[in-house]
Amino acid sequence: MNLPKIPLANWIEWLETWLENHLDPLFQFIRLVVGKTVNGLDVMLNWFPALVLIVIFGALAWYIGKWKMGVFTLIGLLIIENLGYWSQTMQTLALVLTSAFISVLIGVPVGILCARSNKTQKIVTPLLDFMQTMPAFVYLLPAVTFFSLGVVPGVISSIIFAIPPTIRLTNLGIRQVPEELVEAADAFGSTPTQKLFKLQLPIALPTMMAGINQTIMLSLSMVVIASMIGAQGVGAYVYRAVTQGNTGVGFEAGLAIVILAIILDRLTQQVIRRTKAN
Repeated sequence: MNLPKIPLANWIEWLETWLENHLDPLFQFIRLVVGKTVNGLDVMLNWFPALVLIVIFGALAWYIGKWKMGVFTLIGLLIIENLGYWSQTMQTLALVLTSAFISVLIGVPVGILCARSNKTQKIVTPLLDFMQTMPAFVYLLPAVTFFSLGVVPGVISSIIFAIPPTIRLTNLGIRQVPEELVEAADAFGSTPTQKLFKLQLPIALPTMMAGINQTIMLSLSMVVIASMIGAQGVGAYVYRAVTQGNTGVGFEAGLAIVILAIILDRLTQQVIRRTKAN
């Protein structure tokens, strides 16, 4: 077929240039807020002596989960400290917490809107499909253009990649609330806001927490990719080890990421079980 090629690349480049020229103050504001948040968390986490923070995290894991989770957290974090990746792991944790927090801050309201409106759901669902199937590396290009190199484009890329589960499962959780309970709330004269906060969100909370758990894991999976554009943390060591063919360093840094991922996953899973029990 000799049909002319659709100039999609040119259109994308034009849109990117237009956004950069007209929305630069907004991008600078986002860069300032996100950068200050990540740096603030990083400074706070690294301000405490490593052993003190390890004990605090271990006690928190023991309280949220069981004693086995507390022991694993203590041993895992001690291994990270022993390998010399404590500061970098705290940088990674700051990046992941910022990405997850912003994802939840945006994702939960969008999920609520999708649950309340079928039209909104039909518009948002294809966008979520696009965000989840597009290779994560592609997000780095516009992120660098709008926010320069560093941790901020890494956070923005992580948000785009990780936010769909929060939106999807918030929407699903609210839609799965039994219709009989919704009708009973309407019969008692509940306003939409009362119905949302006193009925739908409490019942949907376990499903929403499952979405938040996935968002945290996806944010953590972007750590290595974000290091390609200047984001610091353990991911930078993994990326450097790959480019230099240093298997030992890559394994050590990868192990630190695995330990952090297991701890975050198990803690959020325990929170999900508690919300289901209540």
